[in-house]
Amino acid sequence: MKNVIHYKNIDGTSKGFWGLLAFFGAIMLVGLAATYYMEHEGHWVTGMTNQIVWGVPHVFAVFLIVAASGALNVASIGSVFGRPKYKALGRLSGLLAITLLAGGLAVLLLDLGRPDRLIIAATYYNFKSIFALNIILYSGFFGLVGVYLWAMMDRSVTKYYKIAGFFAFIWRLILTTGTGSIFGFLVAREAYDAAIMAPLFIIMSFSFGMAIYILVLMAGMKGSGRVLGDETLRLLKNMLGVFVASVLYFVLVYHLTNLYATQHHGYEAFILLDGGIYTQLFWILQIGLGSLVPLGILFHPRLGKSPQWIGTAAVLVIIGGLAQMYIIIIGAQAYPLSIFPDYDIISSSFSDGIVMSYTPSIYEIALGLMGVAIALAMTQFAIKVLPFLPESLADEVIDPHHMPVEAETSDDVDDAAPATKSC
Repeated sequence: MKNVIHYKNIDGTSKGFWGLLAFFGAIMLVGLAATYYMEHEGHWVTGMTNQIVWGVPHVFAVFLIVAASGALNVASIGSVFGRPKYKALGRLSGLLAITLLAGGLAVLLLDLGRPDRLIIAATYYNFKSIFALNIILYSGFFGLVGVYLWAMMDRSVTKYYKIAGFFAFIWRLILTTGTGSIFGFLVAREAYDAAIMAPLFIIMSFSFGMAIYILVLMAGMKGSGRVLGDETLRLLKNMLGVFVASVLYFVLVYHLTNLYATQHHGYEAFILLDGGIYTQLFWILQIGLGSLVPLGILFHPRLGKSPQWIGTAAVLVIIGGLAQMYIIIIGAQAYPLSIFPDYDIISSSFSDGIVMSYTPSIYEIALGLMGVAIALAMTQFAIKVLPFLPESLADEVIDPHHMPVEAETSDDVDDAAPATKSC
């Protein structure tokens, strides 16, 4: 007999719920105030310069955009790859994909300097520009994931569930490829101009998105008094561990490839040995705390079974991911730009051979955190008004012995009345 997965929106009437929402709102207001100040005073109040034109806001924006694609991975495994254990987790997966992308694009838009010119980017296209193509990719992602969620939640369109999941899966791969290609197509920077940037960004999206998904799922289930079984946590933490290890592999391949080419030896020495803050971020946060420590936790026979330690590992993966984005985006700009390759510059006013310094201002950090707050506030509000969370993810509900393989999400779920427990 098939198990029926019941979905309930949370009650959301407790002081804790509204207090958390107010906290996110306060961060958004601070971020808007910082944006207003930067727009009216000029970007000289930030740490950005003529050489480092992408700062901390871009770090947050690209991280959220990449994580949005990866957050959809859980839903894709359930629909595209037909894994029934993941189908109960699909709704929250699709929701996070939309909210994380919205938060990232909000930061990107407000950091452009002229956000009012978005209408130009949306109506006039230069198909030779990867930036212009990404406008199409982002818009299409919103639309496809929206249809995907509709097919999950409305029984009248159940027959479109798998096909919607397939197109959303393909589109998110294209989207992340486009984001990675922004860097891979920049031939002027030694750190970029590499075909591996696209697959690197894809696997990073899997890792970052899964880490965020685990934390949001744990918070949502615990906050609403619902059961999150060991089987579900085991599946998610194992998948996170595989993704973290895969990111490590691609980072290794990236640096080994650069070390093979003589022209990149200078940049590799800068990042790996004598780059100051960038070297420290690479070895301590990205590799150490952001990769090796989470792997040790996730695959430890005892710690890997503890929800608290799994949550800690997810937090460390996010911290390591932000450090990785900081190195990719800012470290590459700080490294001297080679305007005349193979020539010694006697005199120049273009900062040739000089490592550029960058210290992020409080305004940039506030703007970046605003994007995170937007994504989390949208998610929190959505699970209050619509049934995105299962009523229970207990082992007896998720276990394959109780949920046959042939079970389909939309046929085997039920949207019940709002939960009585507060969040």
